[in-house]
Amino acid sequence: MGRLITVGRVSGIFGISGWVRVHSYTEPREVILDYQPWILIADGTQAPVDLVDGRKHGRSVIALLPDSSEPLEAARYVGAEIAVPREALPAATDDSVLWADLEGMRVTTTGGDDLGIVDHLLETGANDVLVVKHDRRERLIPWLRGPVVKSIDLDARRLVVDWDPEF
Repeated sequence: MGRLITVGRVSGIFGISGWVRVHSYTEPREVILDYQPWILIADGTQAPVDLVDGRKHGRSVIALLPDSSEPLEAARYVGAEIAVPREALPAATDDSVLWADLEGMRVTTTGGDDLGIVDHLLETGANDVLVVKHDRRERLIPWLRGPVVKSIDLDARRLVVDWDPEF
C-alpha cells in the first residue's frame, strides 16, 4: 500500500442502529463513499475497513461500518481519521490537483527565487491559500491558477508562482 491520504474522519454516532457520522474532506462530500477500503487511523494504529453501507444525509455523510449494529459498537470508531491509498484517488489533471499532491512541493517565483516548500493549504472561502514555509518564514500565497500559480510540475514536485519574494 502506498502513501495514505486523509479524506475525512468519523465525527460521531448517528441514530440507534450503529451508524456513524462522517466529516468528509472530499468535494462533493459523498465522494468519500466511493473509496474502498477505508483505512481507519486511531491511537497510532491503522485498520482497513470495508463499508457496509453509506449515504449522504442532509449536508453530511453517514456510514455503517462492520460489526456495528448499535451506538456502543459504533462509538469505537468516533475520532478515527479516514484515509485511502493515494492510488485510489483520481490522478491529477490540467484542471484539478489534490491538495495532498501539492504538500511538500518546492515553490519558486517566475524570476527563480526559492520561496520554500508547501506545508499545507487553507480553505478561506474566497480562494484557497498555499502555506509556504522557508526556514522560519511563512508565506500565504493565494491558490489562483493563472494569475498567481503559473505552472505545476508534479513529477519535479515544483510550483512556479508570480509572487514578490519580499511579500
